[in-house]
Amino acid sequence: VLDSQYGMYVWPCAVVLAQYVWAHRRSLLGKRVLEIGAGVSLPGVVAARCGAQVILSDSEELPQCLQSCRSSCVMNRLPHVPVLGLTWGRVSPELLSLAPIDIILGSDVFFDPKDFEDILTTIYFLLEKNPQAQFWTTYQVRSADWSIEALLYKWKLKSIHVPLHSFGADKEHLASSSMPGRHTIEMMIISLAQSEGT
Repeated sequence: VLDSQYGMYVWPCAVVLAQYVWAHRRSLLGKRVLEIGAGVSLPGVVAARCGAQVILSDSEELPQCLQSCRSSCVMNRLPHVPVLGLTWGRVSPELLSLAPIDIILGSDVFFDPKDFEDILTTIYFLLEKNPQAQFWTTYQVRSADWSIEALLYKWKLKSIHVPLHSFGADKEHLASSSMPGRHTIEMMIISLAQSEGT
């Protein structure tokens, strides 16, 4: 799969994250949600259909992914959902001018280890600006060689593992894929680590 096509496919992680969003739909009404690396935007579209105020984003360097976000909104009767070009690790006027957010969504953004630092730089920036916000993320376990634990510690972030069975996402058909290999999907919620005395 070419880099420019990552965002043109509904990956299994997006289905699992959308299931989590659906399972928490009652708490999403009126919440301000940002999806990063949105691509086809399944989790963000589900959040918007559940009454959240959603902003979709993908890399400003991937115009076809941004167009994919817009197309998903039109097809799902959500023409007023904003789509922004936000590139991980880059402080841009669009990032600086974002309105307050409650939830950040990201499905399978932890794909290429060379991007992990940039992703967490952006997440840290957003959580510092919105200390009560959470980053809901799903990822596919592709290698035992990588972990974001050291980076979470570096950026003063903490994670909570969310078992898939706790929101009905452990069914084989939910995130089935015809792609080769093992498809273990994990979910976690990342937030700011509280400092001593707070």
